[in-house]
Amino acid sequence: MPAPADAEPAADAALLVADLGGTHARFGIWHQRRMHAVQVLRCADYHDLAAAAGQYLASQRVAGQLPAPACGVFAVATPLAGDHIALTNNSWNFSAATTRRALKLERLVFLNDFTALALAVPQLSAGDRRQVGGGAPLADGPIAVVGPGTGLGVSGLVRAGERWLALQSDGGHVTLPATTPRESAVIAALRRQYPHVSAERMLCGQGLMLLYRTLAELDGVSVEALAAEEITRRAVGDGEQRCRETLAMFCAWLGNVAGNLALTLDARGGVYIGGGIVPLLGPYFDASPFRQCFEAKGRYAALLTAIPVYIITAENPALIGCVQALSNLSPRVEAG
Repeated sequence: MPAPADAEPAADAALLVADLGGTHARFGIWHQRRMHAVQVLRCADYHDLAAAAGQYLASQRVAGQLPAPACGVFAVATPLAGDHIALTNNSWNFSAATTRRALKLERLVFLNDFTALALAVPQLSAGDRRQVGGGAPLADGPIAVVGPGTGLGVSGLVRAGERWLALQSDGGHVTLPATTPRESAVIAALRRQYPHVSAERMLCGQGLMLLYRTLAELDGVSVEALAAEEITRRAVGDGEQRCRETLAMFCAWLGNVAGNLALTLDARGGVYIGGGIVPLLGPYFDASPFRQCFEAKGRYAALLTAIPVYIITAENPALIGCVQALSNLSPRVEAG
C-alpha cells in the first residue's frame, strides 16, 4: 500500500496509530513515510485503552528503534460524540482527554474505525484488493465501504474538491431485510428475542453463530455449539449441509445490505468490503450468493450489475487511514 501523499507528520516526528475493534487492538508507529512495529493485542487482556496503548509504547521504548510519538490517531469501533467514548462491542469505556494525558501525547485524535478504513481506500494498490464482479469504477464516483467482523462497519467516500471526504455512519444498525421465506422465518424467530433485528445482529462473527442455531431451531433439530470459524471451515471445507446453508445465507444477506448501501450512496466508484470475515473466505465468496443478491434490485439491477465490488486484502489498512485522517475533514474527535 503506498504512503498517503499529504498526511505525514514532520519528517523527524513519529505518529502513534491504532485500530480499536471489539476483539483486537492494532497499534503501529508511522515514521518516515512507513508503518513500523505493528502489534495486535487482545482487548480482553487490558482493562482499558490506556493500559493497552501504554503496554505497546513501553515495548517500543525497550526496543529503542523509533522515536517516541508525540501525537496519535486512533480509530474506534463506535460512534463518536464528545470526550466520552464507549466501544460498542467490548467493555472499554474512557475519556479521550484522560487517555491523551495518560499516554503523554501532545495531540490525540479519534475517528470511527470504518471512517479510517474508508480513508485508506484511495491509497490501495491493485495488489491490496480483489474484485468480485461488476465493471470498471466511475472515476471520482462515490465509494461505499462495509465489512462484517466483531460488528458490522459501514462508511463511504465522496469527492470534495481535491480530497476524499469519509462519512461517519452507523449503517450497520439498519433493519435487516428479508427477500426469501427462509430469511423471513429467521427474522421472525429472532424477533422473539430482540426488539430490533439489525443487519449487524446477523452480519458479524456472533451473528454467524446465531444464524446457525436459528436455522437448526427452525428445523426442530439440536446442534452442537460451533464458533464462527468452525462454521466457516465446515461450510467451505467439509461441505456440512447446515453450515453450508448458514454461510450461504450470511453471504446473501451481506449482498442485499451492500446493494442497499450502493444505491443509497450511488456508489459507482465501487463497493469495498473489509472486516475480519469476508477476506478469509477466498474463492468461496466469489461463488456465493453475494453477487446475485447484491444485484437483485429490480429496475435498478443494471446499475448494480455495473458496480464493482472489491475485497480489501491489505494488512491493517485502517492504520493507513489513521495517518490520512490528519489532513482530512472527516468527522473526528480531538482529545482536550
